[in-house]
Amino acid sequence: MKKIEFSKEEKAEIVSRIRAYFDRELDPIGALPAEFLLDFFTEEIGPYIYNRGLRDAQAALLKRMEDVAEDIHLLEREEKS
Repeated sequence: MKKIEFSKEEKAEIVSRIRAYFDRELDPIGALPAEFLLDFFTEEIGPYIYNRGLRDAQAALLKRMEDVAEDIHLLEREEKS
């Protein structure tokens, strides 16, 4: 699997959100520890979230394909013998 990477801007936004969460819910955390925490979650938990997203997308696509197959079936005309 390809490594999950964030742009500089995305990483800054995520670190900011982590720090805000810690300020609100726990003890304040610095930028560097927040980056380490992001890296940990990205490496250790990211694949689970990513794979769940893929499974959800696959299920949605399969449902849509079933709907299309049903729509095509409804367009069929009776054949004369």
